[in-house]
Parts: sequence; C-alpha cells; structure tokens
Amino acid sequence: MDARDSGPAREASARGRTSRAAPPDFDAAHFRHALSQFATGVTVVTTRSDGGPGKPAFVGVTASSFNSVSLDPPLVLWSLGTQANSFPLFHAGSHYVINILAANQLDLCKRFATLKGDRFANIDYALSPTGLPILAQSLAWFECHNRSRYDEGDHVIFVGEVERCGVVDANAAPLVFHRGAFSSLDPLGK
Repeated sequence: MDARDSGPAREASARGRTSRAAPPDFDAAHFRHALSQFATGVTVVTTRSDGGPGKPAFVGVTASSFNSVSLDPPLVLWSLGTQANSFPLFHAGSHYVINILAANQLDLCKRFATLKGDRFANIDYALSPTGLPILAQSLAWFECHNRSRYDEGDHVIFVGEVERCGVVDANAAPLVFHRGAFSSLDPLGK
C-alpha cells in the first residue's frame, strides 16, 4: 500500500466525494446556457401528500433530471431542488412514481411545473399498487422505492429502486426539452 491508498483522499473517495474543484470561471447564466445544449426527456414525479386539512391527496413535480443507473438491481435517479414546496414529502416518502411524458402532454408538464393547489384536479390517472398516481397517456412509468438520497449543491439526488414499471404507448413521441424550449423527437434515418 502506498500513500495514494490511504488518508483523507481515499476516505473522501470512498464516500463518493473527491477534493473540491477550483471556483468556476463562469456565471450561472453561462452554465445554464451550456446545459441547455443537452436535450432531455421530461417527467412528472408523483407521490402522496401528508394529507393535512385542505391539502390535495397527492403531489407531483415536473423534472427533466431523470436517468437510468443500474439494470441489476433496477435503479433510476432524478433530482429535486431543496427549496421546492414538495421537497419534504419526496424526501420523507417511501415511494414515488416517475411518469415519462409524451409530446402531447405539454399542458400536463406545465401544470406540474407551475400550478399551485391541487395539480391532480380534472386530470386522468390510475393508482399504482402502493396507491400512487400513474398519469394517463404517459409513455412509461416507474414505481420506485425511495432507496437513497444524496445532498449535492442546491438539489438532492434521489435514487429509486424500481419495483414496477410499465410502457403505456411505445409508439408515441416523447416530450423533449432542449435549448429552453419544448419539442418532439423525430427519428433519424427514416
């Protein structure tokens, strides 16, 4: 064993952290512009509310920070800002459903990104085996156990272990977010 195999650097790496980076040489607007060059799908993540008086039974948020992590075990991740109103419910909850939106669900995307109050009023959804909303006409859905959470910057990364999933419409186009705008995806080479 040499010096690289022990000490604070090794311990930090074992916890998933390395030494601190140099301060960025760009501002937040430049960083956001660079990130916008990456096209992402759009999801709505749903869970139960705490059920207080006058509160809706469910909560949901629009999220584009969704990705697969592992096939065995089946793991996915997404992130949520710690200042989001629904953050405490997602952080404390045992399960959530990630709904992948189709291109024709732009109104639903905007509803869960901005609407206050009961975002589930007058929309179609089914309940998963654990009683969580699966949005009708989504491309696919993943019901997840809230396996782990990682605090990073102003967000928390949620890793979900997928207990159930389904494909609702494998032929519909996905809703895509790219360069600050929503669009659809057309296959190349046809």
